Amino acid sequence: MPAGRTRRRALRAAAGLAALILATSGVGHAMVGTVTDGVRRVDPFDGLDDRPAAGRGLNVLLIGTDSREGLTEEERRAYHLGSTACHCADAVLLLHVSAERDRVDLVSLPRDSYAELPAHTFAVTGDQHPSHPDKLNAALSHGGPGLMVRTVEDLTGVRVDHYLEVSFVSFMRAVDVVGGVRVCTERPLKDAYAGLDLPAGTSSIDGAQALAYVRARHLDGASDLGRMERQQRFLAAFLDQALGSGTLLNPGRLSDTVDALLGSVSADRGFGAEEMLTLARAMGGLTTSDTRFGSVPIADTARDVPGLGSTLVWDDTAADRLFDAVRDDRPLPDEPGRPDGDEAAQDATPSPATGVAPPTTTADEVLC
Repeated sequence: MPAGRTRRRALRAAAGLAALILATSGVGHAMVGTVTDGVRRVDPFDGLDDRPAAGRGLNVLLIGTDSREGLTEEERRAYHLGSTACHCADAVLLLHVSAERDRVDLVSLPRDSYAELPAHTFAVTGDQHPSHPDKLNAALSHGGPGLMVRTVEDLTGVRVDHYLEVSFVSFMRAVDVVGGVRVCTERPLKDAYAGLDLPAGTSSIDGAQALAYVRARHLDGASDLGRMERQQRFLAAFLDQALGSGTLLNPGRLSDTVDALLGSVSADRGFGAEEMLTLARAMGGLTTSDTRFGSVPIADTARDVPGLGSTLVWDDTAADRLFDAVRDDRPLPDEPGRPDGDEAAQDATPSPATGVAPPTTTADEVLC
């Protein structure tokens, strides 16, 4: 693809991260007063104590859930979904917007990460549960948004300012509204469990295919890590298509997209329409070099834990380096697993404990 075209597409994706907040929350200039009522409000910060200190910039915890709420039996079959859901977090992402609103970082947190869930009230039964080990995605089903925020803050040391949750299924309906998205892959992707079957190269996928693309876990040994990479690629592709087709700039088409998303969107009470709109306006001038995607460095990709199965264990040193940058409002390190500057000179040999530390990427590199 010509460099100029790639850059134009990446610019749209960068600016589109602001539009993500608008689209998933149903906020547009003509909708500020009406659509906000369709967003379910939650209190993820109620009762939280001993929280990390507030840093510079703004941190939004984005959660994609496996909710099947509102789906017909036909849709469940088309999307290769069962009739029940655990209301677990299928995607956990930390969105950081710099204090000057001139940079956006999106960090994926593996859903199978080993975590210590703090003591909580079990959402299903109302029983009190002591602190115990579990996978990160279980925090949502065990204790709702509040436990998810507390667990993420404990893992990262980053204070969460806002919480936004949307079901993948609703997002896939929005894919159909914008006319599908383009994704690319170097090899064929097939996962019978998820219903995914894509050839090598570039494909235009509809909502059902997109859901399979972001949920597939049986493609290779990468499992959760591979799925995170596809989720980042899909997010950039969706925003690129939505902006390129004029959907998010057209009140009528934006309304259709919002209708597809509403009903399964939750946000904290302090993240209202005006706050979202103000944030989106402030981010409107972003360029491709201002937007980076990152993932948590992993030391062990298959730590077996009795009762939990295979988990992902973070590389604490490299993860601290990554989240120190977020807390200090600095750009994400190019390679979180490798120290920079003088520290790198003193430790030129990578530690054998360092496992998977994916380099951060820009919007250019996740679009076809």
